[in-house]
Amino acid sequence: MTDDSGCPRAEYPRPSFRRPQWLNLNGEWQFQVDQADSGLERGLLTSELTDRIRVPFAPESELSGVGNTDFLEAVWYRRRIQVPRQWQGMDLLLHVGAADYDTTVWVDGVERGRHGGGFTSFTIELGAAHDFIEVPRTLTIRCRDSHRDPQPRGKQSREYAGRAAHYGRTTGIWQTIWLEPVPKTSFERPRITPDVGASAFHLELPLRGRTAELRVIAELLDGEMVLDRVERAAASDFTTMLDLVVPEEGRRLWSPQDPHLYDVRLHLVSADGTVIDAVESYAGLRSVTIDGPAVLLNGEPVFQRLVLDQGYYPDGLMTAPADQALIEDIELSIAAGFNGARLHEKVFEERFLFHADRLGYLVWGEFGDWGCREPGPAAEDNQRPDAAYITQWIEVVQRDYSHPSLIGWCPLNETYQLRHDRITALDDVTRGMFLATKLADRTRPVIDASGYAHRVDETDVYDSHLYEQDPATFAKLMAPLAGGAPYANGEGKWSVPYRGQPYFCSEFGGIWWNPRATQGDESWGYGEAVRSEDELYERFAGLVDALLDDPLMFGYCYTQLTDVFQEQNGIYFFDRSAKLDVARIRAIQLRTAAIEERR
Repeated sequence: MTDDSGCPRAEYPRPSFRRPQWLNLNGEWQFQVDQADSGLERGLLTSELTDRIRVPFAPESELSGVGNTDFLEAVWYRRRIQVPRQWQGMDLLLHVGAADYDTTVWVDGVERGRHGGGFTSFTIELGAAHDFIEVPRTLTIRCRDSHRDPQPRGKQSREYAGRAAHYGRTTGIWQTIWLEPVPKTSFERPRITPDVGASAFHLELPLRGRTAELRVIAELLDGEMVLDRVERAAASDFTTMLDLVVPEEGRRLWSPQDPHLYDVRLHLVSADGTVIDAVESYAGLRSVTIDGPAVLLNGEPVFQRLVLDQGYYPDGLMTAPADQALIEDIELSIAAGFNGARLHEKVFEERFLFHADRLGYLVWGEFGDWGCREPGPAAEDNQRPDAAYITQWIEVVQRDYSHPSLIGWCPLNETYQLRHDRITALDDVTRGMFLATKLADRTRPVIDASGYAHRVDETDVYDSHLYEQDPATFAKLMAPLAGGAPYANGEGKWSVPYRGQPYFCSEFGGIWWNPRATQGDESWGYGEAVRSEDELYERFAGLVDALLDDPLMFGYCYTQLTDVFQEQNGIYFFDRSAKLDVARIRAIQLRTAAIEERR
């Protein structure tokens, strides 16, 4: 949970864009719940706060030391900050991994920035670092998170308690918060695009600040060996573009079997050779393409045996208690025979993607879009997302673009339509998110919405969610894919017609089984619960076989990796302890899928 200094989540939070100097602000902060969101008027901006909290854990969580699970309309954080003297002459950036939902930052009572969105990382410029060297400054943060407003909230419940597939709430800071000194002219996050055909990486290197007479040096390394080095003038339009080539003798493709990563070093230098900025990153050489019904990895059909991962923890809620917990979740999934996951209704922290890159674990990036539904007949289509969804989603794409483990994008989940006679607000946002994703990333498939309603004709992937528990009935419902008319939610009435895209069942199973619990409000799952563990294996095998045996099915996603609170249909218990014979689950999955026989 903490390092030797007592700092929780002390590891570097952004492994794909590293600088040597940084200051972790996790740990104890002053804290106060602002139940009616009246704190600004009541003077909380300039006063000491009454309580304490352990950041980065949300106040609803046990690990925060607060454990308040009531509705929290707003919360306040306060602490003094002072930075090392060697940061003199630098600009100071405040990075927040995630804070839910509407965040405002002040320094000594002066507002420095705002951000909207509970899942996306953001950065606020605090000014010159020298202002924080001699005299400690007071950093104050307010997070508003109304449970009444329609906003992206993922699996967080809008009711007092969790129910069915909705869980507890997360308010305020829930990922690492940290300071970083940067020079006046410095690198912003690089975009690294692998090109297997050219055996190269295309680099886009945006810069902040003045670029006159500066040069960029980029190096590609495999261990200590420099494979390529490019030096050129920094572009005057603030984005320098260059290629790093992998020589044939050093070429290794990234895959689940060999998740090889190359190191990337970047230097920004002045005319006399002085290093202005230096950062480190990494890259994996791999391709994701579509060939008829198949999604290919490096030109080969790899059946995607995905699991639905909610990313919740009993003591930390959406925040992993330790970095090791992220690693162990991936290892538990691989041990059960899965080769990847849908990171479901939540934007996972960057370190999860870093470990997926290292371990060869395939992931689909997804937005926590649930929360836009408005109850009652007055709502035109029962869902009212707005432009904020597109804005926040593109922040996700920008952050995670360069991770080789990420092989597809899923902006929305389980949208549905109640109007068929005209375009609705949801249609506009669905299409906007799809088009924005395609503009931001031409290298990965994009599904317009997972399950229920496909509203974009050009969607790269078509799918369905089906929790039918009888394997024979499940196979019968999936069978029409062979005739070009696959199963679609809503009897196909919600969606645009299927036009031959790669197809998979992106949610199925959810087999309800928990020998520790009695069925009822505290134990929920899909369909009729199995009566024994042996019956679970039989049902699991029947459902999986129906998909593995289909030569037009490129993958599946089983619900789910772990139990989560009352939703008790996981491969493991919520505390990650053994629930099933994982070897049996693995053996059922790992036989060759029909689509893999195309090799």
